[in-house]
Amino acid sequence: MEELRRRGVIRSSNNPVADYAEYFVAHKFGLTLETGSNKGFDARDKKGLRYQIKSRRITTHNQSRQLGVIRNLDENLFDYLLAILFSIDFTTNTIFKIPHDLIKKYSRFSKLQNGHILILRGNILKDPRVIQYKS
Repeated sequence: MEELRRRGVIRSSNNPVADYAEYFVAHKFGLTLETGSNKGFDARDKKGLRYQIKSRRITTHNQSRQLGVIRNLDENLFDYLLAILFSIDFTTNTIFKIPHDLIKKYSRFSKLQNGHILILRGNILKDPRVIQYKS
């Protein structure tokens, strides 16, 4: 973990899947990562669009496609959600680019977690405004 931090692949002591997802997506799409303490979004593109990056690693023991909690959704702190699904070996299955306004439509608010819960399955994946990148 310390070697990954030294190389800039992970940026915190949090879940390494989340840090790796930010690193991977930023490099794949040419995004600039914000500082770790930035509220509401993780990266920007050259046009200034803001991206929240969420990920999930699918394993044989956990097939859930639920992303981490999306907080402060009503504050419009990002323009797009980039959601990445990793295989058990960290190869990339799919990346979804989801416009901000679709998150509320397809997620549910959790009072307990104080944020919106989004699961990458069903109607959201059929919405034509969601762009899907396959590896």
